[in-house]
Amino acid sequence: MPGGTFSKEVDLPIETIWNFVSDMNNWAPLVPGYLDHQILNDRQSTWKFKGDVGKIQKTINMRIDITEWKEPTSVRFTLTGISEKVSGKGSFEAKSITDYQTKMTGNLDMTARGIMGPVVNPVLKTVLPKTAKRLTEAVVSKIIENQRVIARGY
Repeated sequence: MPGGTFSKEVDLPIETIWNFVSDMNNWAPLVPGYLDHQILNDRQSTWKFKGDVGKIQKTINMRIDITEWKEPTSVRFTLTGISEKVSGKGSFEAKSITDYQTKMTGNLDMTARGIMGPVVNPVLKTVLPKTAKRLTEAVVSKIIENQRVIARGY
């Protein structure tokens, strides 16, 4: 299954990371290609992305199912294509280094099926590591930005 994983150390306590990633509304808009999402219930949502597959741009609708909320260390989810034959899984993992430093890891794996699978999967192998990195960095940046706003009292 094509995939990517990226880790980053953050000078924030693990609880601060958890407070952000435990709410899909915080990180869904940070996914590369994000267009929209709808929360169906506390463990399920639908997301719309604009995806680039080679030189082709497609709008992709996916259902996201949270398979694990394990406070304060992990959020795991599955991805199921609604408009395309794709499936996958992802996660955010947090590990305390010290009381005020946390290692955050983002992971994303996806596979295309059907007639386009043999064409799309090699592209996913090159795209997903970059996507996992961009998403993890965006989440970390947004958490840090939010903490700065709180510190300023806004």
